[in-house]
Amino acid sequence: MPTGNSQPEPLRRLQDNLGTVIRGKPECLEILTIALLAGGSVLMEDVPGVGKTTLAKALAKSVDLTFNRVQFTPDLLPSDILGSSIYNPVDGKFNFRAGPIFSHVLLADEINRASPRTQSALLEAMSESQATIEGIRHPLPEPFLVLATENPVEFHGTYPLPEAQLDRFLVLINLGYPDADTELEILYSQQSSRPLDDLQPVLSRNELLKMQHDVCLVQVAKNVGQYMVDIVGRTRRDSRLRLGVSPRGTLMLFRAAQASAYLHGRNYVLPDDVQTLAKYVLPHRVMLTSQSKYGGASKGDIIADIIKQVPVPL
Repeated sequence: MPTGNSQPEPLRRLQDNLGTVIRGKPECLEILTIALLAGGSVLMEDVPGVGKTTLAKALAKSVDLTFNRVQFTPDLLPSDILGSSIYNPVDGKFNFRAGPIFSHVLLADEINRASPRTQSALLEAMSESQATIEGIRHPLPEPFLVLATENPVEFHGTYPLPEAQLDRFLVLINLGYPDADTELEILYSQQSSRPLDDLQPVLSRNELLKMQHDVCLVQVAKNVGQYMVDIVGRTRRDSRLRLGVSPRGTLMLFRAAQASAYLHGRNYVLPDDVQTLAKYVLPHRVMLTSQSKYGGASKGDIIADIIKQVPVPL
């Protein structure tokens, strides 16, 4: 386990690898790496064409893991994701054929274009790393990670994700548009070939599993743990919110803070880790009151305001 203040070399290589494909977004790449270390799923929400799917593919190629992609559409069924039993006329038996969910990394592309019934097929997998199909429990490979992309719900042909599913995503990332200089750089970087095609794995499965184990050993002082509980507690009492952060959200903030400390070469969590991760871990878990929503308030601004109100442990 790292004890200094510099990133472990394999993780630096990983972020450098991702940076050759997604340019000008170092903070998003860092949050994605933290989610990978914490073993949590990632939701990337933004307008079409800003690189959400490309980033998900780049992560899968950078880590030597099995990878499947599902393009979510309105007619997609849960069995298309989980798999089903197929009748074999040769032996007269039904044989289970695993769906694409049985991989280390599952890219759920445009997840909010499928119906809530199909979206719910991922709930058990994301929280328990297993899938119960036709009454039989099937464990998923380790590690297991869902990378989901979605367009804003105001776009045509989309369904808002249910709160229960949003709560199972460790972080929500918004890539946003690149600045002018970065966009010009993107144009010429793809003039003759796509950088994604040239990516090679820089992290093995065993290395990642070892790191995920070490993340769980990162120390969290009691006052820092209490700091997380205090922040989450404020979301449940804030008059601007009609739904606060769940205990699952507190657990995920705890694990993400550990992963952040590990990424930065520390074996202990600082309040700064909590403050940085809170804006990625908490906003998608709360719901605004009607007055707040139509008054122009944003979830991120409210979370930021709550963090300012809570005393920082010394």
